[in-house]
Amino acid sequence: MTFAAPMFLWGLLVAPLAVGAYVLARRRRMRYAVAFTNLELLAAVTQGVRGRRRHIPPVLLLLAVISLVVGLARPQATVLLPREEATVVLTFDSSGSMQATDVKPDRMSAAREAATNFVDQLPPKFQVGIVAFSDRAHVLSQPTTDRTAVRQGIASLIPSGPTAIGDAIVKSLRLSPRSPPATEEVEASDPGRPLAAIVLLSDGSNTAGRFQPMEGATRAKSLGLPVFTIALGPPEGADVPLDLVAGVPVPPPDYDTLRDIAEETGGRYFSAPNRAELGTIYDTLGSRFGFVKDRQEVTFAFAAAGLVLAAAGAVLSVLWRGRFP
Repeated sequence: MTFAAPMFLWGLLVAPLAVGAYVLARRRRMRYAVAFTNLELLAAVTQGVRGRRRHIPPVLLLLAVISLVVGLARPQATVLLPREEATVVLTFDSSGSMQATDVKPDRMSAAREAATNFVDQLPPKFQVGIVAFSDRAHVLSQPTTDRTAVRQGIASLIPSGPTAIGDAIVKSLRLSPRSPPATEEVEASDPGRPLAAIVLLSDGSNTAGRFQPMEGATRAKSLGLPVFTIALGPPEGADVPLDLVAGVPVPPPDYDTLRDIAEETGGRYFSAPNRAELGTIYDTLGSRFGFVKDRQEVTFAFAAAGLVLAAAGAVLSVLWRGRFP
């Protein structure tokens, strides 16, 4: 939490002074009580306020003063606000290894299901694009708010061929609103552009394509585009069914490269060894993209709390002691 007018925080020094004054006042009252000889009358007067309860109203009033002083300093806090518009490019590995059944019912089906659920929870004005890659990368759906078109693009994913991760990133960049024309330079930190991010899912390593994965990551970084990477599959690898008789062994995902891509671009890396974990990852990304952090002044909260505390202290004091402290 930060403060727009921190000089008012010096007013908090009144708190220890008030506590000291209260303690001194209580001691004076105790000395007077000892000197008072009519003990029966004293007990009758004080029977309504016994034990620690008598301290509650002053404590509430002190907390009210503290809250109001903090409010004068104009506190500012980071809050999450719903994001209305953004562009997200979902980039899927559609290589032959996505037929593996170690992620039930198979890797591709699990990826389709999790991605569809992810799209359904995004705000309506979010534009979603779909890119698939095997030996080359191709666009299945241009960024659009038409969820039917996006779901159709996801459903059309068919596993076949090798893996071109670098080409997939470069192709995905062309769908982003941050991607400049050939003659235009774009500042990566331009705050006027809506959020654009790439979510890349792969279950293998780069085995094809014109660009290496880190070449694509460097281009994404230059545009200020984060790439969130998901490594699908267990570390021991799997077998891909072949003619329903034998299987072709496939290696595990390239965890290191996918992690490096995320770190280079300012995204985040995830590992999804099973279907449940994959669904959780997409849920996490949906929450992340659906909200934006913003700094807002929260003076009203402290002012309201101060007034409520002051009113509570005053009411309890009148009810329990018959007077305002």
